[in-house]
Amino acid sequence: MFTDKFLEVIGKEGVVSIVSCADNEAHVVNTWNSYLVNPNDGRLLIPAWKMRKTEKKIIKNNKVLLTVGSKEVTGRMGPGCGFLIEGTARYISSGSEFDMMKSKFSFLTRVLEVTVTSITQTL
Repeated sequence: MFTDKFLEVIGKEGVVSIVSCADNEAHVVNTWNSYLVNPNDGRLLIPAWKMRKTEKKIIKNNKVLLTVGSKEVTGRMGPGCGFLIEGTARYISSGSEFDMMKSKFSFLTRVLEVTVTSITQTL
């Protein structure tokens, strides 16, 4: 599911926006490309420290949108490449994946797991 171009983008630094929505209100939180972990199974794992409002929204509606990009990767129109990701999300607070992520990102309190349902290149 993850194309070589997508993997190239998340391998470079850039901002990731995570959009959750519940109770007729969208919420956006940001993180960094370098915080995305790809377990090679159609999911992305993201360390979460705060993200409490995001978590409350995801409990009510687990559908999320993410945007990722990097100006260091050549896209369709030249410099810069980005993607829109659609998926479902949940938080992980224990277990082997939590432990693995905690060893990489000591600051996390939970892991945001996004199961990707579609990826669209936007740039």
